[in-house]
Amino acid sequence: MNTWLVAPFAEFAFMQRALLGCLAISLGSVPVGVFLMLRRMSLTGDAMAHAILPGAAVGYLVAGLNLGAMTIGGVIAGLVVALLSGAVTRMTVLREDASLAAFYLISLALGVLLISLRGSNVDLMHVLFGTVLALNDDALVLLCAIATTTLLTLAAIFRPLVLECADPRFLASVSRWSGPVHFIFLALVVLNLVAGFQALGTLMAVGIMILPAAAARFWAAGIGAMLVVATGIALLASVAGLLLSFHAGLPSGPAIILCAGGLYLLSLGFGPVGSLAARLWPRPHLSA
Repeated sequence: MNTWLVAPFAEFAFMQRALLGCLAISLGSVPVGVFLMLRRMSLTGDAMAHAILPGAAVGYLVAGLNLGAMTIGGVIAGLVVALLSGAVTRMTVLREDASLAAFYLISLALGVLLISLRGSNVDLMHVLFGTVLALNDDALVLLCAIATTTLLTLAAIFRPLVLECADPRFLASVSRWSGPVHFIFLALVVLNLVAGFQALGTLMAVGIMILPAAAARFWAAGIGAMLVVATGIALLASVAGLLLSFHAGLPSGPAIILCAGGLYLLSLGFGPVGSLAARLWPRPHLSA
């Protein structure tokens, strides 16, 4: 058992780097994913994950597989798509989900086309699915910096963000924080998708953000407890996915997301709060 569970992380530096990267992503992305879920914006996160692709592709065309160039390009592209979809929603009859879906489809096609112009199939797979087992020092510093920035920013806007989840109209009526909090939160979504993109690729990055948050909903009712449980689920999925990838020779990013998906299905079936089991076999209430 020790050989199967501990030895890969104790003996191989690339596994240690992958674990540290997944820890940073879990600490930064998962709280953002919880608030995405509470604000009914989970599909927005998926759309934004695809929206960063053309920016990363431009960075790749300019500097190759350069961490800084692809990160800057991804952040710029994500913010541009977020601002454009918001502007279209406010200036036309199109709803935000429809405008965001339109821009993300355009971005996805454009990003794949740009990478295909110069890169190989290996480069395209690297961008779409990531290489968590090949994280270097620069990537780890970036992931840790983004996680730290995210946690500090969430701590600063926590109360208005929670209130906006519960009653955004009330927050807008009593405070000027409604608009700024929304855009700050969207910036955090883009930033953490870029962080996840470095390790898991654009197609997998949103998985580590949303699946643990959705699973935690079946284990906790309060926001604080949900944040803790979701982070724990993400860490467990990361460790299990890395071990599965190491021993079975599977791609690491999809293995991590599949483990997170398995924990979500387990929570959906047997979690104590609103799961299928809780609905079919409710606990008896105390009677006098």
